[in-house]
Amino acid sequence: MSHIVKKRKLDKNRQDSLYFDSYSDVTIHEEMIADHVRTNTYRTGILRNSESIRGKVVLDVGAGTGVLSIFCVQAGAKKVYAVEACSIAEEAVKIVKQNKMEDRIEVIRGTVETVDLPEMVEVIVSEWMGYALLHESMLNSVLYARDKWLKKPGGLILPSKAELYISPVSDPVVEDRLNFWCTVKDQYGVDMSCMSDFARRCIMNSDITVNAVTVEDVLSHPARFAELDLYSVTAEELQAVKGQFRCECFGSATVNALCVWFTVTFPCQDKPALVLSTSPFKPETHWKQAVLYLDAPVDVVQDTRVTGEVSMYPSEQSARHICIHVDYTIGEQKRHSKTFSIPDWSSEAQQ
Repeated sequence: MSHIVKKRKLDKNRQDSLYFDSYSDVTIHEEMIADHVRTNTYRTGILRNSESIRGKVVLDVGAGTGVLSIFCVQAGAKKVYAVEACSIAEEAVKIVKQNKMEDRIEVIRGTVETVDLPEMVEVIVSEWMGYALLHESMLNSVLYARDKWLKKPGGLILPSKAELYISPVSDPVVEDRLNFWCTVKDQYGVDMSCMSDFARRCIMNSDITVNAVTVEDVLSHPARFAELDLYSVTAEELQAVKGQFRCECFGSATVNALCVWFTVTFPCQDKPALVLSTSPFKPETHWKQAVLYLDAPVDVVQDTRVTGEVSMYPSEQSARHICIHVDYTIGEQKRHSKTFSIPDWSSEAQQ
């Protein structure tokens, strides 16, 4: 039996509990370690900074299984404090011991906002990125660690910069699903074309859909709409990350969504910076891309302009969930607005 549910705002302790519980199962850690682009880029970015890490004290924020902490020891770190709030910290202790690094890596169970380190650190490393970059709000913890524990000046943050991109896309699966109801009569002799509007409302809803977008479905060059410098960005600024965009379509197609992705950059002394990209033009990562379906498809031709403004901010229901508001104009159409969010983690977020 179905019933109507109403979202309620979760208190911060419940938000944090749901978030940390999600990292207590092996599946998510398997997915992250198996993501070769993610894990190998972090390993390479850390090892390329060995001159800045050798003999230094490092803080690993949200250490998980401790793999980044181990990379830091391999790069010559004198001491690594691996701070992890969820129960995976117990497994990290075992992994550190198995790699015979317990004399240089100390796993500390707790949030970085509540633990007390015995000393300041010279390097902060963290894999903090969520879907659409800011989902999960773990960047706030990195900024807290930066302000409280990182020696200044000269402290190193890995990665040190993040950028957000957007582009119009055409999802052929959506087109097929919308057209499906017009094909039923030919198959079964029953006209169900009136279902098309209902299907459109269900499929092209306000959820942020995490999907792998193929290059062939991207309809323009990417437009960068925001950049975050981890040395200077503040927690207050993360309450509204926004920027404008302008794209020009490659050719005739149907725009039915906008696609958002991110990159993060590792500075490398005397070498080109190393970029971890979640772009559809690059090898797939576990972050895939954030797909924002429009209310209705729009046909475009070569050089049709897609312009607008993106604003990303925490959800009212849970500060760890991201909302994305987009004001957009496609060609000569009037301006449209739509707000998207990632569905709640748990039915307990509803009543």
